[in-house]
Amino acid sequence: MASVRNPCPPHPEGESPQASPGASERTASVDTYAGRVQIRWAPDEEVTPLGQLPFLIDFLKQGGLFDAFVEGAPLSYSSNNRPRVRDVLGTLLLAILSGARRYMHVNVLRHDAVNPRLLGMQRVCSDDSVRRAIARMDEKEATGWLRKHLERSLRPLWQQPWVLDIDTSVKPVYGHQEGAQVGYNPHKPGRASLVVHSYLMGELRLVLDTEVEPGKQVHSMYSLPGLERLLDGMQPQERPALVRGDRHYGTERVMVALEERGQDYLFRLILRPRVKALVARLASEGGWQKVGRGWEATESKLQLQGWTRVRRVVLLRRQVRERKQAEPKQHGQLPLPFTEVVEAGPKYEYGVLVTSLQDERLTVAQLYRDRADVENAFDELKNQWGWGGFMTQDLKRTRIMVRMNALFYNWWSVYARMIDPDTRREAKTSRPMMMDGVARVTRHGRQTTLVLTIAHSAAARLRESFEEMARFLRELPTAPQLAEAERWCRILERAYKKYYGDRGLRLTARPLLA
Repeated sequence: MASVRNPCPPHPEGESPQASPGASERTASVDTYAGRVQIRWAPDEEVTPLGQLPFLIDFLKQGGLFDAFVEGAPLSYSSNNRPRVRDVLGTLLLAILSGARRYMHVNVLRHDAVNPRLLGMQRVCSDDSVRRAIARMDEKEATGWLRKHLERSLRPLWQQPWVLDIDTSVKPVYGHQEGAQVGYNPHKPGRASLVVHSYLMGELRLVLDTEVEPGKQVHSMYSLPGLERLLDGMQPQERPALVRGDRHYGTERVMVALEERGQDYLFRLILRPRVKALVARLASEGGWQKVGRGWEATESKLQLQGWTRVRRVVLLRRQVRERKQAEPKQHGQLPLPFTEVVEAGPKYEYGVLVTSLQDERLTVAQLYRDRADVENAFDELKNQWGWGGFMTQDLKRTRIMVRMNALFYNWWSVYARMIDPDTRREAKTSRPMMMDGVARVTRHGRQTTLVLTIAHSAAARLRESFEEMARFLRELPTAPQLAEAERWCRILERAYKKYYGDRGLRLTARPLLA
């Protein structure tokens, strides 16, 4: 009888030395000053370098922000190989929050095996998928969609007095983009650009809306339609206590539009000949009042050519130090951006404000000085949030991405205030502090645990802040009839308690997404 060979021997042969190990078993040896170290590759581990983002995802879920944002998106597909809308918008959210300034930067998220899943995504989309998704959107529908969510995040705050700041930002472009024109560009003269007209809540530094226009449309007349739309869309009790802007907005057309709506304003005037004549006449007269920080103020009435009425103007002056007098002009701009120097008069720098306010000079001067902090918000949005990036050849996608950047900036601003209510931190400092951290997922039974290590110097304080915020979010009301609006109002109250103080302010919930 022939013997039968056993196909499965009890002692199988070991691997031959020539066999290559799997990727998870490969090691490398390095020689360091602490001795020889063995490095083992673990490409399949569920880890993320943005270990603190789960707290932000909790914030977005409890505030009802991201789900509503995805559900109302004007984006649909018919292909069987289509990406999910949630994956596209989630990729953009994570990329912009991580500091991406170009579509190509979204590819750095592909290593993250934790946060996309926690956001309800199935996968991170490629930069090409994101570009094509934005191109598929109808511009009018996308504009209404983003404006609705910008309003949703801010409308409860309009119940308290606030200031609306308007400004324009130059967005240089370096290719063949639609609308790229050589216009006002003080930092890069001769470079084609686009113009971003912005509307912000002043002290809170939150974006109400934006408009992107061709590079030559920098005049205030191109900001006026957006300003009128914002004011007309508000209830009388929701309108700002003051509209504030720099010297580009002290024009007859803008002031008449605000006066017709009974809206107070405060703008700076360009020192044209008749304004300089008023300054020269009042410079030698008395009546100057100290208004703080070395400034003095007086006031008068003025009607320039083209104005339909006489308006109140407040003149400010401050003695010029010798060092400032010697500073040369650069790019045709005066070294003192707030004021101009009248050469024929005393060594003072002057600024002239036009206003409908009846407050005393000290209040008017301080209100305009407060605008300096808002300029920091415009700078942050342009240089730290991608307003200067995400360029395509068509203007439609640029406009959509600027508004989307503004919306995510608002969400992050409220979230950062939740963690640290006493300090306003820009993205350059708040992102490393509140996002970075090595996290590894472990699972046992049905329990998922995220093991987090924060390398920031304020790790102990951050841990307490995150735990306190998580407890607050767990205690929010969950009644279906008021769940979404009421929760968001409570979140805003906590985030901006520094401004509300201990007055027991309770914002009123309303159907914000109607």
